[in-house]
Amino acid sequence: MPQLIFLAVVGAVAYFGYRSFVREAQRVTAKVRRHEKEAATGSHGTLVKDPKTGEYRLAKD
Repeated sequence: MPQLIFLAVVGAVAYFGYRSFVREAQRVTAKVRRHEKEAATGSHGTLVKDPKTGEYRLAKD
């Protein structure tokens, strides 16, 4: 029985670790694509609109 509990804990840790890894990989991929797009267009940053004030500011990484 302790082996089954240990296996379940290891499985849960592996599952959540994998999800965290995929989330980080998607974030990094989006950042790289954004930088590639900026380089292709010759811009120096990406502007995003602040929904509260309506002002445009540089996107934070």
